Amino acid sequence: MLPEGFVFLDEAVPGSLSDAKYAGCDNFTGAPVDGYRVARVAGSKELAEALTVVAERARAMGYRLLFWDAYRPQRAVGHFIRWSNAPEDGKTKAAHYPNIDRAQLIPLGYVAAKSGHSRGGTIDLTLTDLDGKPLDMGGDFDLMDERSHHGSPLVSAAQTSNREILRALMTGGGFTDYENEWWHYRLAREPYPETYFDFPIE
Repeated sequence: MLPEGFVFLDEAVPGSLSDAKYAGCDNFTGAPVDGYRVARVAGSKELAEALTVVAERARAMGYRLLFWDAYRPQRAVGHFIRWSNAPEDGKTKAAHYPNIDRAQLIPLGYVAAKSGHSRGGTIDLTLTDLDGKPLDMGGDFDLMDERSHHGSPLVSAAQTSNREILRALMTGGGFTDYENEWWHYRLAREPYPETYFDFPIE
């Protein structure tokens, strides 16, 4: 159940795929995150409408959209802060922050006390082929490393090309990119630019 103005993206964006990373253990915290009570990705209606246009254009090119996260409850952001300040246990370091210490995640801006995701107008996503196989982007979701930056010299030409296909689709659909995360896009005209929501995804 979601409040008025929000929808589940798997229902609202035809042909899309979802893998709600923070509802399970396959994320940088290594555990389900506060506020994710079902394994689904939600967002504002305006976000869904913009993504529907992008999905149609992507499908014409032989691709589908795979969503990892969109609306993020503020309590989840608080969970990230607590986790980042906790002692290192090494469980997710190799996969998500191999070249920095956990204590650096907040100072370096990888984890913040306020997130555009909590406003409902930001999406983390990738492209797949029509059978649902993700394209090779040269690094996984939430890899907090230079490899994830747009234009990184650490990825191949083919991987860079795949990222640029996604970026062209998204920026052409009314989104702005984030230079340090190839998967992260924000709706340029957010419906709730000053509101940080905290309702759970359920």
